[in-house]
Amino acid sequence: MKVHSLMIYPVKSLAGIQVQAFELDDFGPVGDRRWMIIDNDRHFVTQRKMPSLARVTTRVINNQIDVNIPGKGTFTLTATDEVLPALVWRDWVQAQVGEASANEALSQFCGQPMRFVYMPQTTFRRVDATRVSDLRRVSFADGFPLLITNLASLEELNGRLQSPVEMRRFRPNIVIEGAEPWAEDHWRELVIGTSRLNLVKPCFRCVMTTVDPDTGIKDISTQPLKMLAGYRRTDGGVVFGMNAIHETSGRITVGDTATVNITE
Repeated sequence: MKVHSLMIYPVKSLAGIQVQAFELDDFGPVGDRRWMIIDNDRHFVTQRKMPSLARVTTRVINNQIDVNIPGKGTFTLTATDEVLPALVWRDWVQAQVGEASANEALSQFCGQPMRFVYMPQTTFRRVDATRVSDLRRVSFADGFPLLITNLASLEELNGRLQSPVEMRRFRPNIVIEGAEPWAEDHWRELVIGTSRLNLVKPCFRCVMTTVDPDTGIKDISTQPLKMLAGYRRTDGGVVFGMNAIHETSGRITVGDTATVNITE
């Protein structure tokens, strides 16, 4: 088994970036989901509500995050001194508001007021305490620092679909190859290089898997979520991939060997 591919998402729910390697810090992959979009009520906004956000792309150059907003141009995300509480799922966290020009362009693209917000080092959002007893932090990711998927599981799913889908729809950080389909259900620990990852929770999937990542349109012709629901439904929801926390910092690179410990 080895690392097939790696992804980071500088802004929650915007297009991700495929990378050859990333470092892990306290939050997870460096730079992953430290930015988020909020509405006028200071609630987080994702492709669940606004699928067209898939068309807003990101890039990282010299630790600078640029967003390209279709029809509006490219903007560098810069945090201001304005701080406000922002809601991500059930967590209100202190966030810094982004610079006005990017917010205005995003608002015009979305057709309603939106703002970019940044999670500074001083903000501590805790990983789900019902799953992880240690006092661990997470960025604006849904709940855990890392999402791990299995390439063979996607291939098995695509064998059932009329039109195959890309792994991008499932928004993983780490894609593993060389395992059997759905083997990840039983992985307890994954070691990649010097990094030790604990797989703590199945990832329950939502309507974002039906959004075409190129067009930002919900693609009802493929319906990966509906297909998965037919044979991957649990009491918690429809499962694809595993959420994880990292026990150590380190560097993960495409091609790195991956070793697992499994549950009984």
